[in-house]
Amino acid sequence: MGKLGLTRDEALGLLNAHVRTENLRKHCLATEAVMRRLASRLNEDEETWGLVGLIHDLDFDETKDDMSRHTLVAAGILRSRGVPEEYVGAIVSHCESTPGWTPRSTPLQHALASSEAITGLVVATALVMPDKKLASVKPKSVRKRMGETAFARNVDRSAIMECEKIGVPIAEFCELVVQAMQGISDALGL
Repeated sequence: MGKLGLTRDEALGLLNAHVRTENLRKHCLATEAVMRRLASRLNEDEETWGLVGLIHDLDFDETKDDMSRHTLVAAGILRSRGVPEEYVGAIVSHCESTPGWTPRSTPLQHALASSEAITGLVVATALVMPDKKLASVKPKSVRKRMGETAFARNVDRSAIMECEKIGVPIAEFCELVVQAMQGISDALGL
């Protein structure tokens, strides 16, 4: 059990209990993989950062029709499980529609925002490849798609760029993300 106060099995149990949408589960798994790789790069706790990524959208299925509640329901669930406020706060901070939202300021907050945002761009990039596989995605392709605002238009590119606030240039971040997601391509079905 890491700093989060949950084992990975417990975090997966929470995810499976609250997230019913298969694509959302895959997004959470992708975010976990990226957060683990980013933690390694930054000499942070891989298990803790990974688990934050895994459960960051715990309440999305329940709150998607009222985004002002997104992350707040998850925060209540996590607090009741004794998850420290530092990690609950990072999860709350990834959603700018949350009432009382304050700008992200910690490395974990920036890492989560950039990591969870870029997973959608990478998946969209894979889906336009002829074989629709992550193995065909190159970091350069992801960087190119960053500038095409009509492509995957719901992806928050400013959140992705927060990787630079933690000292990871966008080119390196794209490489790290593609490698992390390719490493779990079977689980992502890509």
